Amino acid sequence: MFETIEYTTLVGEAAPEFEEISALVNNNPEATISLSDYKGKWVVLFSYPLDFTFVCPTEIKELIAKKAEFDKLEVQPILLSTDSAFSHLAWQKEIGQCPYPWIADTNHEVSSEFAILNEEKGITYRATIIIDPEGIVQSVLVNNLSVGRNIDELLRTVAAFKEAAKGKLLPCNWKPGDKALN
Repeated sequence: MFETIEYTTLVGEAAPEFEEISALVNNNPEATISLSDYKGKWVVLFSYPLDFTFVCPTEIKELIAKKAEFDKLEVQPILLSTDSAFSHLAWQKEIGQCPYPWIADTNHEVSSEFAILNEEKGITYRATIIIDPEGIVQSVLVNNLSVGRNIDELLRTVAAFKEAAKGKLLPCNWKPGDKALN
């Protein structure tokens, strides 16, 4: 009656390593980054389909606007799309200066390893992957192309995982300042 589909998630597993990947960093389109550059830090890998589109700038602008909140949580966002670092640099003229590293996954290496590549279109889905300081994936959220994400919810989720890392069990709708279950 029902077909069995095998699906694997990265949650609870070591994040796939990427090394010396092309990225826009501090307006340098010839920079590279590695996941190990952020060892010991909370990381949010934030992928989106394409530069110069309609939904993507709403997400990126909000991510940039919330920089102080990410800093307060001591979380490092890393943006990712299959566009080039030069495209990212040009796009900043429209959406504003981006303070985060911005992976140019033109060869689809990172998006394939994290299983967030829409192979048919050659672009990434809207994926949000939270990685803890030990390099373990704590959360994977993947949206199809037409629906943007809520950056406030992302901040709440990161704060919740930071609390959970202290051994806390957190109920539905938990917010920073709320009591844990234990």
